[in-house]
Amino acid sequence: MSSSKGREFRAVRIHGVDGSSRISVDTLTDDDLPWGDVEVDVFYSDLNFKDGKVMEAGSSIPQHLPIVPGIDFVGTVTRSSSPLFAVGDEVVANGFGLGTDRDGGLTQRTRVPGAFLLALPSRLDQRRTAAIGTAGYTAGLAVEAILEAGVRPSNGPVLVTGAGGGVGTIAIAVLAQAGFDVVASTGRADQLRDSLLRLGAREIIDRLPAEAGDGLATPAWSAVVDSVGSTTLASALAATRYGGVVAAVGLAQGTDLPSTVLPFILRGVSLVGIDSVYASECRRRRAWDRLANVDHELLDSITSVVGLEDAASVSQEVVAGRVHGRVVVDVHK
Repeated sequence: MSSSKGREFRAVRIHGVDGSSRISVDTLTDDDLPWGDVEVDVFYSDLNFKDGKVMEAGSSIPQHLPIVPGIDFVGTVTRSSSPLFAVGDEVVANGFGLGTDRDGGLTQRTRVPGAFLLALPSRLDQRRTAAIGTAGYTAGLAVEAILEAGVRPSNGPVLVTGAGGGVGTIAIAVLAQAGFDVVASTGRADQLRDSLLRLGAREIIDRLPAEAGDGLATPAWSAVVDSVGSTTLASALAATRYGGVVAAVGLAQGTDLPSTVLPFILRGVSLVGIDSVYASECRRRRAWDRLANVDHELLDSITSVVGLEDAASVSQEVVAGRVHGRVVVDVHK
């Protein structure tokens, strides 16, 4: 039971039950807020693959129970003793253990250290920032890593795997806007073709063949954004051109990597890991500055909105790969 004192608000919470877990929408008070020097009225969160894994029954990811899930949030500062933010500032938070190590963003109110927050990009409102969310922010970090490595549109096409998911859809839009020819790989090519082409993909292909053990394949990609892992990542590495860059951002297919050293020592391919949880402030700002330029109408076209009551069930649809694009959680809906 939460304290009867303080302002009340609603939040999704995961509870431990007989070795498994259950999820409910609870009424909490300000006495339940986690530690931090900035209080935020949350207006939106969103659903990412990791959110779904956290909310699976019996998930081992949460470091304690009960916990409020949600690896990011967008809202307005209502109280601050941090020199970084003032009352009324619009902010976004991604990572830093939100929803796994400490209470996260599927709530109407929260409290966090100011270092967790970034000011909302001037070209984005709160709902669209949530629509980009951690999945889109991770895609932004991946595109920045590719550009930092010196890959340019003139070097050839860029492959995006898991193209129908949250990371994939935003990665396509950002890469296309940067001038790259984007090839989108998905197991739902027939179903998603029109949408992926609208996002900016030049070509839609099926999932990559699981011929990872051969090490090398015909060079095809100057760079790759991979959210799938396992044999898909290995196949992408095998077909990356000399000096190309593969940004690994996810593990939808698995955590294994059945590859060889040949792409690295014969073609000079770089495999870059993208961590969205503890990225530096500089990297976070650069990624969000780039994401703010995403076409708003395109973003809206791949965004759906649910409320707190539906967040847990829809998160499992995300994990199962049955959701295309981005799901915003309106925490007051």
